[in-house]
Amino acid sequence: MRLIMLGAPGAGKGTQAAKVAEAYGIPHISTGDIFRANIKGGTALGKKAKEFMDAGKLVPDELVCDLVADRIAREDCQKGYVLDGFPRTIPQAEALEKAAADLGTRIDYAVDIEVPDDAIVERMSGRRACLKCGATYHVLYNPPKEEGICDVCGSELVQRADDKPETVKTRLSVYHEQTQPLIDFYQGKGVLATVDGTLPMEEVFAAIRDRLGE
Repeated sequence: MRLIMLGAPGAGKGTQAAKVAEAYGIPHISTGDIFRANIKGGTALGKKAKEFMDAGKLVPDELVCDLVADRIAREDCQKGYVLDGFPRTIPQAEALEKAAADLGTRIDYAVDIEVPDDAIVERMSGRRACLKCGATYHVLYNPPKEEGICDVCGSELVQRADDKPETVKTRLSVYHEQTQPLIDFYQGKGVLATVDGTLPMEEVFAAIRDRLGE
């Protein structure tokens, strides 16, 4: 089973990707993990990626695609994998198709976790974090016992810059512009599976398994 997880920032695709990977016994692969593993391992691709990252530049598409192609060619991916955060654009999707075809495989499903923008803004702007111990909360869904104070260590909770409503809206705008076309791309391939991401986490997971024929 070779899957791609699609969804806007805050839709919960990382959480669901991890659950799917565990259920099917296949690797959960994110581009961040690939970068870190290659940099730590000192591979040729990792060294190239590190040069861009150290310079504060985005890693070019071609190099990202090479890193992903290298990862899915490894032995632990023979039975399948879940890609989380890749592809983000049509050129990346086309490169992934070629990499899979070169291995004699194909993408079986692209799972789109659909959540309306206003719900995403509510989810993300309600997050609060403790910078001291790393505990996380949500003002509506998982509030601390005392408003603004960490239950674990008693430090002040903050709203991260990435979670501020204006930042979330900007990220959503970028998502719709760059990544939304992937939904049409995979629908055209007949492999798109859409689920309602506003449901409780376990219900979203059950819906994904249902769409995968489980």
